Amino acid sequence: MSDTPDSAVRMYIDTHRAAFLEDLAAWLRIPSVSAQPEHDGDVRASAEWLSAKLKETGFPVAEVWETPGAPAVFAEWPSDDPDAPTVLVYGHHDVQPAALEDGWHTDPFDPVIRDGRMYGRGAADDKGQVFFHTLGVRAHLAATGRSTPAVHLKLLIEGEEESGSPNFRALAEQHAARLAADAVIVSDTGMWDETTPTVCTGMRGLAECELQLYGPGQDIHSGSFGGAVPNPATAVARLVAALHDADGRVTVPGFYDGVAELTDTERALFAELPFDETTWLRTARSGAASGEAGYSTLERIWARPTAEVNGIGGGYQGAGSKTIIPSSALVKLSFRLVAGQHPDHIEQCVRTWAEAQIPPGIRHRITFSPATRPCLTPLDHPALQAVTRAMGRAFGKKILFTREGGSGPAADLQDVLGAPVLFLGISVPSDGWHAPDEKVELDLLLKGVETAAHLWGELAAALR
Repeated sequence: MSDTPDSAVRMYIDTHRAAFLEDLAAWLRIPSVSAQPEHDGDVRASAEWLSAKLKETGFPVAEVWETPGAPAVFAEWPSDDPDAPTVLVYGHHDVQPAALEDGWHTDPFDPVIRDGRMYGRGAADDKGQVFFHTLGVRAHLAATGRSTPAVHLKLLIEGEEESGSPNFRALAEQHAARLAADAVIVSDTGMWDETTPTVCTGMRGLAECELQLYGPGQDIHSGSFGGAVPNPATAVARLVAALHDADGRVTVPGFYDGVAELTDTERALFAELPFDETTWLRTARSGAASGEAGYSTLERIWARPTAEVNGIGGGYQGAGSKTIIPSSALVKLSFRLVAGQHPDHIEQCVRTWAEAQIPPGIRHRITFSPATRPCLTPLDHPALQAVTRAMGRAFGKKILFTREGGSGPAADLQDVLGAPVLFLGISVPSDGWHAPDEKVELDLLLKGVETAAHLWGELAAALR
């Protein structure tokens, strides 16, 4: 267990709370929107601001790393214990677009504190969750009397996450030696809700493709040729209909190869969460839950692989009728992957399956986008237990476990560095990521600071 006195940590955080929030507000005022070229200078200014602030915090190394797109920030603070483990923290400093006319009640880049919350773009996603590490490491040092962290501490804060991280893997590969770590902490996730602190244990991967089918050289008359030549729109419809069986399982041969099945313990832990399916369905604006038979809703979205039709089209789409056989049709598919699945294997399986569905006389082209691998930390991993203990000390409650149904660049770090990925986030669903009036709950933000203050001692002990 960490030797950090809990009361000393809280006292330090209380003393420095106001200055911490002022600094965070200053960072939020920089509109680092990576998706909009007119904000390229702001994204760079955000990276430079963070680099300078990390040096002020005490990091002896803080650098802006260039990419073909937006810059990232790297910082390092070695421990004076040569045998200490190395921990890398990942987050991002770019944000989603935001404007007052989108429905914000205040300027999204002029943060305000109201009713115990800080409102502003990036308050939760992800500047607030990156920034709590700065006060957390200072509280760790002050409470223990150390001059350096209990671990060799590194930070990598990306500048293009909100634009799909197009250069992130190459950046990680280029700097793999400097990023080498025994564990990676991702602070770009959240908790179940305001009163249920949780630790995420994994994220699904993602493979995406577009399948284009071509029939006649141009649209042709359905009366003259219908029923006598293959129709690419019909072929697409049949392919989509064949994607799942009656139990909601994906029919692509080999799709489930290697899938890590849920254990009884994991299913029991999911069941501990206060999940209300009726409320969840209202959030989804759906009238019913569905999916693979034999699994609960949480199990389906967190621990089972899926295949979804994201878009389908072909032929005439205008008002009235136009009796043709279209010359082409297309479908966009995405596959969420779980531990044990590899995107390259899924791509080959989908290609083989799709080609078998296409009738003679239909030409096709299938294009896959860059994929993301899944990541999962075993429940008994010492690093995960350290994160759970640190969070439990901060919140004074039993910590439950979740997973994320979506995907992110964290899996690239796991892949490139060969290190386990752990998730430490304090954001809650009501924070409104990507939405108007994004905010962070200040009490939870400071609990994140407190967790980070305990974490380095916990990990130093757990990873030796």
